[in-house]
Amino acid sequence: MSHSDLLIEIGTEELPPKSLDKLRLAFEKELCSQFGHHRLEFSSSKSFASPRRLTVVIESLLEAQADEKIELMGPNKSAAFDDQGAPTQAALGFARKCGVEDVSELAFVETKKGERLAYSENRKGQQTETLLAGIIETALSKLPIAKRMRWGSSRQEFVRPIHWVLLLFGDKTPDAEVMGLKASNKTLGHRFHSQGWIEIQSISSYEQQLLEANVMVDMEKRRDLIIEQVETLAKTSGGTAVISPGILQEVTALVEWPVALCGRFDQSFLDVPEEALISSMGEHQKYFHLLDSKGKLLPSFITISNIESTDPERVVDGNERVIRPRLADAKFFYETDLKKPLDSYKSKLEEIVFQADLGTLSEKSTRVAKLGAYLSERCGANAADVARAAELAKCDLVTDMVQEFDHLQGTMGRYYAAAMGESAEVAEAIYEQYLPKQAGGVLPKTPTGIALALAERLDSLTGIFGIDQAPTGSRDPFALRRASLGVLNILVENNIALDLNEAIGEAYDNYPKLPVPRDELIKNVLAYMIDRFRAWFEDEGVSVEVFRAVRRVEENNPYEIYRRVQAVQSFSQSESAASLAETNKRVANILAKQDISALAEPDSKLFEDDSEKQLLEALNKTKNQVTDSLAKGDFAAALTEMSALQNPLEKFFDSVMVMAEDESLRHNRLALLSQVRALVLQVADLSELGG
Repeated sequence: MSHSDLLIEIGTEELPPKSLDKLRLAFEKELCSQFGHHRLEFSSSKSFASPRRLTVVIESLLEAQADEKIELMGPNKSAAFDDQGAPTQAALGFARKCGVEDVSELAFVETKKGERLAYSENRKGQQTETLLAGIIETALSKLPIAKRMRWGSSRQEFVRPIHWVLLLFGDKTPDAEVMGLKASNKTLGHRFHSQGWIEIQSISSYEQQLLEANVMVDMEKRRDLIIEQVETLAKTSGGTAVISPGILQEVTALVEWPVALCGRFDQSFLDVPEEALISSMGEHQKYFHLLDSKGKLLPSFITISNIESTDPERVVDGNERVIRPRLADAKFFYETDLKKPLDSYKSKLEEIVFQADLGTLSEKSTRVAKLGAYLSERCGANAADVARAAELAKCDLVTDMVQEFDHLQGTMGRYYAAAMGESAEVAEAIYEQYLPKQAGGVLPKTPTGIALALAERLDSLTGIFGIDQAPTGSRDPFALRRASLGVLNILVENNIALDLNEAIGEAYDNYPKLPVPRDELIKNVLAYMIDRFRAWFEDEGVSVEVFRAVRRVEENNPYEIYRRVQAVQSFSQSESAASLAETNKRVANILAKQDISALAEPDSKLFEDDSEKQLLEALNKTKNQVTDSLAKGDFAAALTEMSALQNPLEKFFDSVMVMAEDESLRHNRLALLSQVRALVLQVADLSELGG
């Protein structure tokens, strides 16, 4: 069958830059899905985007659907006709389904269940170009657009008004109308550097023709060119550009013809914390900042223009004039904030509600200080430092600078605390309380910061669960998932042994009253956090069985859970793991039906077979070895040592009947097995391995 390439370009007003790449990829994906749905095979696809267009090229697309043989089976003959031979409603309904006017046009076929009405048709495939308009409109309707708009008198809806549709299938434009617009082979170039319509000669010339019209339509090439220009310009300016991925992505989506220009600002602004200056340049103006060889901020920036000006200095001057008042505002906020010590802002926290049922930020700070003091010993921190850091932790939220740049919370608190003479440990902890900010992010390093970060998160988890507002699948307004993962990351990466049952209970006791009972809350919060742990391990490639084996031990110390999981995961790959797991499963199944608590120590005088004696000897020897390994925290060694029980256990099961009729023999053998299981459970429930 014949194939041709297809070019689709949807021309619009400037598309939202933050979602341009997402729209590009989604448009390509939905088109490919629609072609698959319509049985139109193709070899490959690629997509482009610029501020004023979404483009997809489909290579080697079928020019027509393959003919399709339609075979439908209807009711049995007995159900299709009544006693008088007239067609029943079942037969008439089947005929309508098949698109025939009379039941007589249908045939009977013999099946295993007797004769049935049947319909058969060789349906000719449709031409691709007759399907294109519907396919494109369906794909556009499925794009992830939060809010669609209408324009003019049109009833069509899209993220921005659509002004043209370019369509080429092979070397011609199909007769199609998309979103109320007649498709053509014409497009528009750069808004300022190009005039009039451009007739695209062929799909292969599309990119080059747009380049000649000052449009670099390939987003990836445009992004790479921006990086190259910025790095080259930064080098000639004596610095190194910091290219934020977020700003780079947005700038790439804002321009069709990128031109990098370097500007400067007054040296005096460098007295302001560089984070504030960087925010002013990046957030508001999408500038890239420059650092010197020592990593210090330079009074320079690089902007990406969408025009190639004949007077670039004038463009630079305009950008410098725009950023100057932004930086002046940051300087004013900083200097104003410094006129008062950080702790003078505490009273304002009494006016800010943390959560309606959980009180103000001032009350939260008091709770966090108490919980932080409890955690300080476990984190190697000074309790007084943790309490002081907690007292000041939220004060910067009401400063002018953070009111303007809310993501600088903690950052400005660190500067303001240092300015009023607080210790470096306390100042750094104010910043570190928010770490990690995302999965895989930087963790707090100072003992005080670690204790404060843990206390902050555990207080929030306890409070929100305490008022019965646990996160749901779609709603997590207090970011408790992130808080849980933050706690787990901090504990694991810093090798901190903390019993979450005790810590959550301590956090609960700091609240005057919570509707959810203490024990129920501790159970719920712990289960929620451990479930986050499970997802974490899945991402690391740890099997569900391994995690379940460790959880059966009911360890509440995340660091210990982590170490056990690592050991069991490694052990599960060994040759002895499968057989030992199977034997332990047999032990677990036998004991599950017995009252183990009523069993006494095994009595060697009741042994009837050498296998019983050998198992007890192996058990005692292994127990001593395992005890020594666990004392050193070496779970891997303990598991290896437990492997020595495999052969004695197999011989035991081969030689004796555990559930002997003699009650004393039965209890003695069960007691022996219960000791084996108790030993294994000191690390994990190996019976869970292998399913």
